[in-house]
Amino acid sequence: MSVPISRRTGAVLALAACLFGNAFAQASKPLKLIVPFPAGGTADVLPRILSEKMRAQFPAGVVVENRTGAGGNIGAELVFRSEPDGTTLLVSPPGPIAINHHLYSKLAFDPTKWVPVTVMATVPNVLSVSTKVPARNLAEFIAYLKANPGKVSYASQGNGSTSHLTASLFMQLTGTEMIHIPYKGTAPALVDLIGGQVDVFFDNLSSSAQYHTAGKLRILAVADGERSKALPTVPTFVESRVPGMTAVTFFAVVAPPGTPPAAAEAVQKSIADALAMPDVKARFAEQGAEPRGWSTEQTGRFIQAESEKWNKVIKSAKVTLE
Repeated sequence: MSVPISRRTGAVLALAACLFGNAFAQASKPLKLIVPFPAGGTADVLPRILSEKMRAQFPAGVVVENRTGAGGNIGAELVFRSEPDGTTLLVSPPGPIAINHHLYSKLAFDPTKWVPVTVMATVPNVLSVSTKVPARNLAEFIAYLKANPGKVSYASQGNGSTSHLTASLFMQLTGTEMIHIPYKGTAPALVDLIGGQVDVFFDNLSSSAQYHTAGKLRILAVADGERSKALPTVPTFVESRVPGMTAVTFFAVVAPPGTPPAAAEAVQKSIADALAMPDVKARFAEQGAEPRGWSTEQTGRFIQAESEKWNKVIKSAKVTLE
């Protein structure tokens, strides 16, 4: 005669089966890291560095795939609709994780439903200016802008990009006005900044640092809480008396809705272990990236704070993509 199973016992058994199933999936299926931007950039390089170190913990392998388009939304939708077993994850800069739902009137996924895994790294944005701009420090630059309202041009990686929003935040905080020149990505914006066709670019440090060192542009300030190890002589905006001017490009890992916490935490631990390796730290430093490896809880709080911050900037600057 069968023994009846209580509702409580049944729930415990169901949870155990779910956790076992996800653990089995992570052991038997390759870990797919979906990068929603093209190969070659920082967003692509960082997960590839980590994937080399994580393979030992994922017997079926670790695969980095680029699924590009629509500001990161195509790759994000693919992950959002994937099985929530911890084997298909989105690895991305802020756009499809914390910003795009404030810019697009309709998306095929809901960024507020992501299950946070970790923040791999952060790269501070920096104020890069053409060598034709007469200012040698931030105070001189702000004075120059106020003496020439609406005459100084700033490049961005495109409408709604982190460089566009960082410039908008800067103008709001300093009461200045510049002309926006959107480009299709970092590379063409940098070319025109170096060539003097545009005056200013709020780039991320990893792209601009080499040209600053070579004297082809000037970095006047770093938008982070502390100075960058890559540019220790360049002050932060806060040091230069522009409080509130912090803007970092973060590279986060998130999972589809419904992914069990245990599955997310298992991947977080694997990433954190890889980030602690000296050679990984050195290779991240070459990209101007500060390794993080935050817990799932800290990552969730950070993403929420970033989303709220940039939503205020977007609304205040009336930034739209449609």
